Amino acid sequence: MSNTIVIFGASGDLTQRKLIPALYRMYTQDRLPPDTRVVGVSRTRYEHDRWRKLSGETTAKFIGDSFQIESWQRFAENLYYQSGDISQSADFDALRQFLDKLDGGNGKRVFYLSTAPALYATAVAQLGAAGQADETNGPRRIVIEKPFGTDLESARALNTAVHQVFEERQVYRIDHYLGKETVQNMLVLRFANSIFEPVWNRNYIDHVQITVAEEVAIGSRAGYYDTAGVLRDMFQNHLLQLLMITAMEAPVRFEANLVRDEKVKVLQAVRPMTGADFARDTVRGQYDGYLEEEGVPNDSQTETFAAVKLWVDNWRWHAVPFYLRSGKAMSCRTTQIVIQFREPPHMMFESHAKRKLDANRLVIQVQPAEGIQLHFQTKTPDDGMRLRLTDLDFRYAHEFSSAMPDAYQRLLLDVLNGDASLFARSDEVELAWSIIDPIIAAWQSPAAPALDVYPKLLWGPESCTEWIRAQQREWFDVCPVLQ
Repeated sequence: MSNTIVIFGASGDLTQRKLIPALYRMYTQDRLPPDTRVVGVSRTRYEHDRWRKLSGETTAKFIGDSFQIESWQRFAENLYYQSGDISQSADFDALRQFLDKLDGGNGKRVFYLSTAPALYATAVAQLGAAGQADETNGPRRIVIEKPFGTDLESARALNTAVHQVFEERQVYRIDHYLGKETVQNMLVLRFANSIFEPVWNRNYIDHVQITVAEEVAIGSRAGYYDTAGVLRDMFQNHLLQLLMITAMEAPVRFEANLVRDEKVKVLQAVRPMTGADFARDTVRGQYDGYLEEEGVPNDSQTETFAAVKLWVDNWRWHAVPFYLRSGKAMSCRTTQIVIQFREPPHMMFESHAKRKLDANRLVIQVQPAEGIQLHFQTKTPDDGMRLRLTDLDFRYAHEFSSAMPDAYQRLLLDVLNGDASLFARSDEVELAWSIIDPIIAAWQSPAAPALDVYPKLLWGPESCTEWIRAQQREWFDVCPVLQ
């Protein structure tokens, strides 16, 4: 069966920076199914050869030394371009006719929305009117980039618009974090190794930290970022996805709906915040200099940093807090999950220690130093019974010679194969917004927590450090070691 990937927003940044390079890498690795074509669609008028040339230039720029002109030329033979305006139904009729010529009216078609989110509902409706959701002549799938709405109401409206045309099984809501090797390895770590399951619960785990830190400031994104803020930008999608993977129960089988059922159960178990919870369990901040960024109003109250404590009220995680934090202009770029274990019930070596001994800790480095470290106490050689925290260190770069694949490679291949395990389902999206919306509303009220300004290149506001210390805990503020 032939495969045709139609990318709306073909002249945009995501297509040129991520999608085309990912497809090209898959081609060079013989992972792209045979007879796969890529059709770019945007309002800019290009001939096929012109778009191939421009795509080759940007792909060479973004993937560097692995770009080979000979393999690109072979790959580019299957690149096509069709100009079109999402608001014009005639352009969708023309696109349908062009696709029918390419695949003879039969074969698999994947429609990828790499456009402004405001155009999603229109694009879906136009595809439906043009008969592009009908699977009589082959599978039809639609890929939707985040954000999936800007709040619960808009997410529900988008889901309704999508479901009027496509069935849920045809819809792939993509969050590139779930395509990262280390996120997928969390499932293997937990469910393919018997040593972790007995301790992966409230009896042995004190708390969980999930951090997504960005070293960069907002740059030229003020138009988007100042209306979104860190909760919409990072928490509703990336951090809650990592929370679900960390906290979910084992599915009966590794199948899309069974995996997503277990993820949804985690969000259903998250305790809703009410009343004083918003002031007690959240911290908000803004980096020093944000108000001077181009395009930011000089009185903006938009958060560039947030920390939130959530509780998962089920049997496994009762009374175990999950600390989620993310921010711009922080000390370094890192995404990490920290499983902080409880202290031993009795420590017989305290008299030999100069300070309080650290409990065991499992650190999953999602990026950029992909790997897993287990921290545990050992005896210092030839020094009596002095103890030192040591680690077992697994790093992908050390164990595997091949480069880490880009997340879009895995996700695009999963779409072609019809595997939705790593994609968000409609109920999952709405549940995530139902957790984040009340926090946003509380932060916009007169009783909102103070917006603390923090210096660039630190770990956020000092108040956040004081906040977690008041709970007798410490943030794991360690930048990953890159080698």
